[in-house]
Amino acid sequence: MKTKIACGWVGFILAMFATAAVAQQTPQNATTPAAPPPATAATAPGTLTLQQVVDLALEHSPQLALAHVRFLVAKNTTGLARADFRPNLYTGSGAAYTNGFPETPSGAAPSVFEMSYQQEVFDPLKSNEVHADQEFAKNQQLEYEKTREMVIMQAASSYLELADVERSLELLKSASDSAERIVQLDQQRESAGLELPVVVTQDELQAAKIAEQLVSYQGREQKLSEELHDMTGIPASRPLRVSAEPLPASDFSFDASNVVAETLDHSATIREAENYRRARAELLRGAKGAYWPTVSLIGEYSVLSKINNYQEFFSHFQRNNVTAGIQVTIPIFAAKTSANVALAKSNLEEATLDLAQTKRSVRENAQQQVQALKEADAANTVAKLDLQLAQESMDEIQAQFDQGHATLGQLEQAHVLENQKWLQFLDANLARERAQMNLLRATGQLSQLFHR
Repeated sequence: MKTKIACGWVGFILAMFATAAVAQQTPQNATTPAAPPPATAATAPGTLTLQQVVDLALEHSPQLALAHVRFLVAKNTTGLARADFRPNLYTGSGAAYTNGFPETPSGAAPSVFEMSYQQEVFDPLKSNEVHADQEFAKNQQLEYEKTREMVIMQAASSYLELADVERSLELLKSASDSAERIVQLDQQRESAGLELPVVVTQDELQAAKIAEQLVSYQGREQKLSEELHDMTGIPASRPLRVSAEPLPASDFSFDASNVVAETLDHSATIREAENYRRARAELLRGAKGAYWPTVSLIGEYSVLSKINNYQEFFSHFQRNNVTAGIQVTIPIFAAKTSANVALAKSNLEEATLDLAQTKRSVRENAQQQVQALKEADAANTVAKLDLQLAQESMDEIQAQFDQGHATLGQLEQAHVLENQKWLQFLDANLARERAQMNLLRATGQLSQLFHR
């Protein structure tokens, strides 16, 4: 009996210190999950907002810069193909030795100065190649837009996860302290012969699991911090502070039919497949157009020199010579043309089937993402209620402890359980936000969410 009284006094003294610490972290009469202790980074000066991180990621993204350059390459390729239908003027001169009939390697008479002009007027093959290149350039622009949304998605996701991890670390540190106090209390009870060794081992196992979880979250924090430093261009030596803020509000309706319709209308993947099919159709028309004649404007001006022995071959010499007119090329038989037509037909058929498959895949993916959001909402509701139940149990045990009807070990155990439920709720909330961002990205609303 004396031993029990002594232990009771020890428990009472420890309780006086623990009650003050636990009371600061335990919401009273909670009906909905209360916010965990605010992270230091969230209130510290120099904290980056979600919008700022997204803006910095777009500004410093190497993937976005590469996508922009690829779009410029495709755009300039179109300009190169179109250049044949614009005026092309050339000039030049040179020197060569001739023996016999005076002529250049190309068969023309040697001249001191020469200028030539060429412009395509009608060439169905080249004309449709220009149209096809325009469609390919549109695809590169879509790739740029897709890359931009991917960068926004990555930056926002990493930011939200880092905020979640930082809040979870504070909860885990608090839970680790409580687990250690439970071990110490039960070790004292074991020494006094009031507790079995197996209970102490269970407590030590619980403390070890929390410590393992703490190490895992610390690793996640370091990895996410490095990712955000790389994405935003902030030097690694400068601390990166984030705040626990939710996604910006969106007016978009996440109804299943609305999501599927919006996804089909705004899907960059579908538009790329449509542009690709139109490009293949243009190439087929160009291949068939190769059966038709081509028309070009040509012109040439040359100044001949009397040094050449023209008098031996011609009775009249004229220094200035001009040639201008239209050149018409009529294909009579070209085996390559029919082969190009056959190839273009098969490419168009492939693009048509690929477009249909892409539409089916996008529709199925949209339906799956809607289902994923529903499941995330349901899981978030369960985690919220689970946390609420743990908080209410914590309040009840706190009241019993204040009245002397519960031990400090029971109070600390309730504290550990509440922190674990907080971790589950934060993870469920992060999963829901990611599912929502996936749908906004699929429907083309993600950029609007961040006013970009």
